[in-house]
Amino acid sequence: MKRSMMDVAIEEARAAAGRGEVPVGAVAVKDGMVLARAGNRTLELADPTAHAEMLAIRAACAALGSQRLPGVDLYVTLEPCPMCAAAISFARIRRLYFGAADEKGGAVENGVRFYASPTCHHRPEVYSGIGETEAAALLRDFFRDRR
Repeated sequence: MKRSMMDVAIEEARAAAGRGEVPVGAVAVKDGMVLARAGNRTLELADPTAHAEMLAIRAACAALGSQRLPGVDLYVTLEPCPMCAAAISFARIRRLYFGAADEKGGAVENGVRFYASPTCHHRPEVYSGIGETEAAALLRDFFRDRR
């Protein structure tokens, strides 16, 4: 199931690229069912918080009628930034699966390593490198085409 849900996230990333957004996609899943799926929309919404993870978390919370998402897994094509890593923790996401590492902006295995902080109250299980090749290629191609 991990790969098929990451495929859905990659579809969202492709759609984001088609809108001129940085190609990042996210899918929130509970008990094998997709609760929410989203791609970056920061430009479209003129909202710096409209990252794929944030949008998927918001929609999943709305779908469940709760500010907490225990038992929910989040699939993301790129390692979450500090803002998204914090939101994942605050939402009590059970597991985080991500594709490409982000050496510059990531906050899970790179950068601030948010979940290793003593002030982090909830740490999801983290699985990296799922769909990494395809997710990284989408990002590389997107930025190469803009240079």
